[in-house]
Amino acid sequence: LDWWHADRYCEQRFAQLLFEPQDSEQAPFSKLLQSHHIRGPVWLNERDGVLHKPKWRRDHIVPVLVFGDKTDTKYVKVLSDFPALPAVTACAHLQWDTRTQEIATIFSYAVPTFINEFQLRGFVDEEGFVRFALIVHGHHSPYLPVFHADGQWHHFCVTWQQENGTWAIYADGKRRASSSGLCAVGPSAPQAIYGQGTFIIGQDQDSLGGGFREKESFSGNITDLHIWQNILSAEQIEKVRSCWVVEQDLVFGWSSNALEVESTVQEVTTQFLCPGPVEECRVFEVASSGFSYASCLQSLPFICRYRKDAYRQLKKAQLESSHSLVGRVNTLAERTVIPENIFTSDVQDMNLSLALGALDVLATVLREGETPVLESSDLLAVLQLLKQVSDVEVQEGEELKVLEQLGQYYMEVTELILEEQNIETWSSVSQVIRGPMAVVELCDRMVSHLAPMLTAGRTKITIQHGNVGLRRVTVKNMWFGYSALQRCLSGAGSSALFQDVAASDGGQKSLSTTVGTAVISSALLSDYQEISTSVRYRLQHRIQQLVMSMCFLCSSLHVSPDAGGMWSTAGCSVVTSLPDSTACFCNHTTNFAVLLQVYEMQQRTTKEELTLQTLTFIGCGVSFCALIVTFILFLAVGVPKSERTTVHKNLIFALAAAEALLMFSELAKTNQVVCFTVTAFLHLFFMAAFSWMLVEGLLLWSKVVAVNMSEDRRMKFYYVTGWGLPVVIVGVTLATSFNKYVADNHCWLNVQTNVIWAFVGPVLFILAVNTFVLFRVVMVTVSSARRRSKMLTPNSSLENQIGMQIWATAKPILVLLPVLGLTWVCGVLVHLSIIWAYVFIVLNSLQ
Repeated sequence: LDWWHADRYCEQRFAQLLFEPQDSEQAPFSKLLQSHHIRGPVWLNERDGVLHKPKWRRDHIVPVLVFGDKTDTKYVKVLSDFPALPAVTACAHLQWDTRTQEIATIFSYAVPTFINEFQLRGFVDEEGFVRFALIVHGHHSPYLPVFHADGQWHHFCVTWQQENGTWAIYADGKRRASSSGLCAVGPSAPQAIYGQGTFIIGQDQDSLGGGFREKESFSGNITDLHIWQNILSAEQIEKVRSCWVVEQDLVFGWSSNALEVESTVQEVTTQFLCPGPVEECRVFEVASSGFSYASCLQSLPFICRYRKDAYRQLKKAQLESSHSLVGRVNTLAERTVIPENIFTSDVQDMNLSLALGALDVLATVLREGETPVLESSDLLAVLQLLKQVSDVEVQEGEELKVLEQLGQYYMEVTELILEEQNIETWSSVSQVIRGPMAVVELCDRMVSHLAPMLTAGRTKITIQHGNVGLRRVTVKNMWFGYSALQRCLSGAGSSALFQDVAASDGGQKSLSTTVGTAVISSALLSDYQEISTSVRYRLQHRIQQLVMSMCFLCSSLHVSPDAGGMWSTAGCSVVTSLPDSTACFCNHTTNFAVLLQVYEMQQRTTKEELTLQTLTFIGCGVSFCALIVTFILFLAVGVPKSERTTVHKNLIFALAAAEALLMFSELAKTNQVVCFTVTAFLHLFFMAAFSWMLVEGLLLWSKVVAVNMSEDRRMKFYYVTGWGLPVVIVGVTLATSFNKYVADNHCWLNVQTNVIWAFVGPVLFILAVNTFVLFRVVMVTVSSARRRSKMLTPNSSLENQIGMQIWATAKPILVLLPVLGLTWVCGVLVHLSIIWAYVFIVLNSLQ
């Protein structure tokens, strides 16, 4: 393919055109390619991204004049009245016939008083260059090389003005030759090119409108000839080269209706791919292991490069796919709208009609979706189709209703794939598409297609579906409502999306950075090119009820199709911030949002973290040893069997198992399956430990309050509570939250989701019950101690009585706090100070 289609082909398949190999890789890479029978040049990607400007590339439907062999009969006459031309520019796209080295006349303009009034001639020299010469009033410029005679399409412009006889020849956007003095007559006797002459394409006129000779005729193809009565600037010539017509001072515009075509000249209407801003593209020469440049319009082999992690994720999605969505879309469309395999799908050029039909069918299937949650392969297939549609070249004269309908379907499909239920699907392809922000870039491409819809009578277009919309004025805008992107962003591993965002402030550590508003995009356009300008905007955000420090950051997003995008605060600042909205100023146009940054109140150092880990390991080790010794003593010494000893044994076993697993859980992090298993058993045994602490509380309650239940029935109830309840809680949690059960960085429950409440919820309930039991036990103990004191030592001093009551209060509290698990209550104070973290770990690791 040519460079442009090769680049597009790779990008549509979630890859990139091959980048330049490193020095050490060049030789082995050449051998690899040669083993696959590739010995010529292959395309390389441009690292600076200059070529990534699709708006410069236009598919242009134009009549092309095909001049075959050189003859004295083939000609085309321009049916236009030419005024006198004190200055002139003539431009066209040309394909030179390389079979002959004879002089050829591209065009000739004659007037009755002067046959060689204005003429362009050329020939191929021995070195393979096409040389041009300009003739004005019979005066001849030298033949100078302008482009290679390679059989490819080239663009040329020639300019001349009577003042000083200044002239220039441009080829492929670059000035190849220029000088002055070509038929200059001085300021005292100005002489323009005469008007009302005859303009002939492909022949030299030896008489007015005739006298053609075979050896001076043109052979090759020519199209898009335009003539102006002024000198075009270099910028205007670049625009003309890219098929944009400069209307100012245009004398003749290319049109088959304004041409008299001789019958043997073939006129073909074809889709002409206009050149882009860069003429040559970089290639890797396989044979020599070196680099060079080739015309971007050449058809050369190319290689799509995947990142390994992205490739593996794509293969996994492909293998696990049921192809249900793809099958339904293709069945409904009665053709292959979406290929089943993105790796082996053919190159397909999509026009506006095909794009409209494809999106219509896809929107219908997604809207009536039998499976509301998309598979990974389904999401990738939809994104691939959106990429193809956004790359569709809109032809001149397209139906405006079709364009509007295409935009409507595009917005609907975009809204449907951003539904909240697809959050996990976005996460599953995070290496291929770095989050849903890739959709922003695709919509930005799509909005450019709406340009033809703007007229003097219709200066604004708005297309919206749900929370997603496009608006095109001179400024194009997009918006993605809060529900469209934010939930997907928060669930799609988007922490890597934020750069240049302050990581700390006043000793506080950033806990999280999230998108707190709608996302908007804005670009100012002039002649289809973006112009950067400053922007002031205000966005509403949801009022956050958080017990943490927050700040709002005005940010801009720089996106690429597959990388997703990076948020940056560079060039943006907060103007005013209110509880429900923030006003921002940015010195450039792009995609905007307000980011919400949440801070921890205290930042722990690496040394503090290490100390806490060491204390945990030592405390749990000591506790584990003490628990094992106690358990053995219960069995060996022959402690009389009772409710209390049975409950103690079960609590000891559960707590010992939990602490043993906790000590060695760090070793399981490297293996996903082992880590998951360790987490499940940690959840079970800690839950069981707390359940038996609850049983300890219930047992105490039965001692201080009369309970009408036999000991046998009580023990059955205790076992159901101590082991049955934890099994049920863990089982239900695994069944409902299997995929989000384990935390990312360690083997414990995921604190970023609601899974953590499967532990915290029951624990808080148990601690509340046991606190009430402790309060009741202390009251009974104090009351009993007071009565005993009066009976045994009725004459003791007040100080002794107070001391005995204090001891009667302190003793059950000291003994029962760890037994009932109430030392865990201080966990709620950990975030306030590192001291509380030390207290928490010491008390509970030594429980």
